[in-house]
Amino acid sequence: MAIDYGNKRTGLAVTDPGQIIASPLTTVPTGEIWQYLKAYFETEEVEAVIIGMPQDLYGNDSHSTESVRQFVKAFNNKFANHPVHLHDERYTSKLALDAMIRSGSTKADRRKKENIDKLSATIILQSFMEAQNFRK
Repeated sequence: MAIDYGNKRTGLAVTDPGQIIASPLTTVPTGEIWQYLKAYFETEEVEAVIIGMPQDLYGNDSHSTESVRQFVKAFNNKFANHPVHLHDERYTSKLALDAMIRSGSTKADRRKKENIDKLSATIILQSFMEAQNFRK
């Protein structure tokens, strides 16, 4: 599972059992993320959680890095049995928007931030899986 944490909304993505392709799951209002994750973990098998770590163009902390770090700390406290991996999320929103344009999404769909958030989580997860396969 990948998480693209945001102060308002959190995008989620999952992969198939063979870990070949990532797919968007949903976008959850951030105030409801703990209840959603608890319910999801009770019904679905999750091997690891990939959390997008925001950085600026040069790999330094961005304005939202600290809130993601706080989320990661809280996640580890609440769900200690789920390994967490942090993954660079630079450009994922731009890549998500570009992918929506290429796939023929309407302007109305592209304006819905929740669509970009869950697609960003998908890009984070796919990028992480590709990096893991490259290391093998």
